[in-house]
Amino acid sequence: MSSAAYGPEQAFLELREHRYLALVMAALVPLTVLVIAGAYTRIIEAFPQGGGGYAVTSKLLGPRPGVVAGSALLVDYVLTITVSIAAAGDAIFSMLPPTDAWQSAKVPVEVALLLIGIGVNIRGAKESVLPLVPIFLLFIVTHAVLIGTGIFRNIGQIGQTAAELNQDFRSGLQTIGVAGMLGLLVRSYSLGAGTYTGIEAVSNGLNVMREPRVQTAKKTMAYMSISLAVAASGLILSFLLMRVQPDPGGDKTLNAVLAESVVSGWSWGWTFVLATLISEAAILLVAAQTGFLGGPRVLANMALDGWVPRRFASLSDRLTNQNGIALMGFSALAALLLTKGHVHTLVVMYSINVFITFTLSMAGMLRASLRRDSDQRRSRKDIALFATGLALCSVILLGTSIVKFTEGGWVTLAVTGGLVGLCFLIRRHYRNISRRLVQLEQDLRIPAKAHAPTPPPFDPSKPTAAVLVGGYSGLGIHTMLGALTSFGGYFKNVVFVSVGVIDTGVFKGEAEMDALRAKTEADLKRYVELANRLGVPARYKFAIGTDLVDDLESLCLEVQKELGRVSFFAGQLTFRTERWFDRVLHNQTAFSLQRRLHWAGIPILILPIRVR
Repeated sequence: MSSAAYGPEQAFLELREHRYLALVMAALVPLTVLVIAGAYTRIIEAFPQGGGGYAVTSKLLGPRPGVVAGSALLVDYVLTITVSIAAAGDAIFSMLPPTDAWQSAKVPVEVALLLIGIGVNIRGAKESVLPLVPIFLLFIVTHAVLIGTGIFRNIGQIGQTAAELNQDFRSGLQTIGVAGMLGLLVRSYSLGAGTYTGIEAVSNGLNVMREPRVQTAKKTMAYMSISLAVAASGLILSFLLMRVQPDPGGDKTLNAVLAESVVSGWSWGWTFVLATLISEAAILLVAAQTGFLGGPRVLANMALDGWVPRRFASLSDRLTNQNGIALMGFSALAALLLTKGHVHTLVVMYSINVFITFTLSMAGMLRASLRRDSDQRRSRKDIALFATGLALCSVILLGTSIVKFTEGGWVTLAVTGGLVGLCFLIRRHYRNISRRLVQLEQDLRIPAKAHAPTPPPFDPSKPTAAVLVGGYSGLGIHTMLGALTSFGGYFKNVVFVSVGVIDTGVFKGEAEMDALRAKTEADLKRYVELANRLGVPARYKFAIGTDLVDDLESLCLEVQKELGRVSFFAGQLTFRTERWFDRVLHNQTAFSLQRRLHWAGIPILILPIRVR
């Protein structure tokens, strides 16, 4: 709902003197909101574990389109923070005297608000809906009065207004023609796209919703889309009917000018204007949280797939989460300073990126619908819905990118393209390391003995080495051998502990979950077989989850309870010549888990695994 503070304004201002076209915009905006929201409702059903644009695109179109969607989404979340803070600053300074002294303080105040937001989130913001209810209700009430008064006050003059609009339309045909009108509509429609950006956040944040999550998310989507469609369309109509003109000095938002026009003659009018702008500023500051919460979540999903440093994969680790928040926050600070808090420029950049994600998500769902054979009636409806959504999103994306290329559009395209390129470089580095680990496994391959010793029974009362492993690889084999040989045969048993992590490759469906479970167990059985060939009794314990460190900690605590005399071992890659990006790119899971287990009083040793 916070986008109602800037989206309708930007769309209306783009029409300039051809305001009669606002009627078309007032019809197009709710249509677009409802189509996109309907499409994302189907995405929620199809991806019940969370269907953000990165997951949907990676699953349905492949990893390369997926990384484009993910990169666009990361930049979009940065701009969510920036545009929310900048628009909140506009609302705050619309209440203050339009003097140079006050207005020169606008950007510093916005910077301060952003730094406070970073600090609060790094310390750990306590999420609760209850403190936000008064803000939301005040926003709803003030804007309902604003829209209702703006429209119904002019009902008696509907005939005169229609005649004036008809005359303006005819004049427009003579001056700019049909092509000019269509061009203006595309420009305006594209800038109004900032209104739709919160829709993606509902499907991306499915995992934080109350059970049953799918039903909760669908209700949320329905309430949000209807209220957003009414608010955006109503504000555009109110601007038109109330003949709202931009503030000559540019110090007030169009919503502030509308509020002042609506309360003209009211004895308590200034109080209402103040309440309206305060509610807008407050809800915009709350909306900035979307970027702080959603950005690290997208980073975690991309880290699991090797597109960004894997240290971002564990959101349960406080340091990891803080790194993600700091990255999003300081990137938003850079965008704020570079644009000087100019909302128009930020909305252009913002709209391009969110519609990259929208377009790819619609294309993926349309492709999946075309391949579906089971329910023909539902499939036809889905095809029509996603085809319409794809057409609308493509028009907005192309319109904004082309028309607004020189007004900031090129910046967001360049930044997003650069981020995609960086992701491919990171992925190539990880694949190179994987190949070297395969070679490490081959170098360590232990030949099967004709008469392998039969290991004694597993005795829980004897010292046990719990070895943390991923898939079957040279890293895990090295860690096991190091644990057994470094202590002179002290450990008499081995327990292999592993977590099968759900990533975009296994993001949906029981069959895929079962396959992940089977692969994880098969790898652990290979480790057990290897230990037995060495004459060491072995067991394994595993879990399937979405957060590696969190799930490993739980497994380690269970093993500690089951086996009293147990020590934990993890391996960490070590390079002969460690470059700065090796420290950034390589997983810090072992150190993150070490901090947690040490706090619980459980010993864990990290063994160096040399990669040549």
